[in-house]
Amino acid sequence: MNSSSPELTPTDAPEEEVLAAAYATNGRRLVGMGSLVILGVVVIYLALSQSPTIEWRVFLLVLGGVTLWMAQRMRRATASRIELTETLLRDSDGTVIARIAEIDAIDRGVFAFKPSNGFLLRTTDTQAGEWRPGLWWRMGRRIGIGGMTPVSQTKFMAESIATLLAQREMDEDAQS
Repeated sequence: MNSSSPELTPTDAPEEEVLAAAYATNGRRLVGMGSLVILGVVVIYLALSQSPTIEWRVFLLVLGGVTLWMAQRMRRATASRIELTETLLRDSDGTVIARIAEIDAIDRGVFAFKPSNGFLLRTTDTQAGEWRPGLWWRMGRRIGIGGMTPVSQTKFMAESIATLLAQREMDEDAQS
């Protein structure tokens, strides 16, 4: 991923109080990763035992390998958590997902293109794309939060962000 954007670098700011956190529980991690591993193994088995032509065999081997790679990637991503502070939304490894000052809107609607059990943020500026399977993704001006996280955690985080945005708007109106 492109790490030239300041939003992708770990924060150097002093530790702030975490207002909300979202993380994948062990049960959700086990089901998600287990499903991908089983799928990968079955596809590779089919490639080695049932495939009629060499093209299909290669395709199924690649597909099985990619599926196992995704399970590994999900294992690493869901080991961390998403933290909300007064100034930013970050991954527990220090990666800044978005600064609160750059968030333009939050969408929790049924028809929003968002992760399951999650919400969608729109930022004022385009940011470098990044993806942590099961936790969050960022593409252009859109950031999806959720996936393998419990709905109670992401709902509280979304409400906290909405409160911070409303507070910011009230402060801007008071200064005008």
